[in-house]
Amino acid sequence: MGDPGGKTLLVDFVRTRLTVFVFVVGLLFAVESHAQKPTSSGGSFVSNNWTLEFEFHDPQRITVRLPGASDPTTYWYLLYRVTNQTGQDVQFYPSFRLVTNTLAVVDGGDDIPSGVYDAIAERHRKEFPFFAPPTKVSGLLMQGRENARMSAVVFGAFDPEADSFTVFVSGLSGVTDRIPNPGFNASRAESDDNARFFVLRRTLAIEYDLPGDPSSRRFATPVRRHREWVMR
Repeated sequence: MGDPGGKTLLVDFVRTRLTVFVFVVGLLFAVESHAQKPTSSGGSFVSNNWTLEFEFHDPQRITVRLPGASDPTTYWYLLYRVTNQTGQDVQFYPSFRLVTNTLAVVDGGDDIPSGVYDAIAERHRKEFPFFAPPTKVSGLLMQGRENARMSAVVFGAFDPEADSFTVFVSGLSGVTDRIPNPGFNASRAESDDNARFFVLRRTLAIEYDLPGDPSSRRFATPVRRHREWVMR
């Protein structure tokens, strides 16, 4: 016959080890879950998995005679309204970039005189009575339709040979992803030029066709082709 006392000791030993294992796994899970949740200075949970509502009008032109200029200048602008329905107040610092099919890149808001925004506000005064320049809409965006902000991004002239372009809008979402940099050199120190990872951000991409030939294209109306969220 076997030893009953020995079997009892063996069962108690196994149960003890299993209990310790379950406790350790649970503890590691709790630590990892806590580490993945960024917190504010007050210690309350703040999610990065948010996306703002973004309504917009397709790009249009405006020609403005600026003070001291002998000739008027034509700009492109895109009107928008941004609303926070995320369930939390978030920081809104948008970035706009226009990229043509000829690979010309124009950053929205670069070297745009304040008079251009004044002219846009006047043109849309009835439709957008609460229009404000970009400097007045950036910052903490509180929740609710009543706190929505209305503004415009303005682009300077771009390549007249381009017959299509895409407007990229970032800063509308807290969603990010991190991917390895295939060109990372492990023998060198990490730096901006030798990053181990690239951080991608959820970005709205709006694609347009610009019909006509180069001579008439500057009068053409952009035709929206597609819009989607991309990681960029």
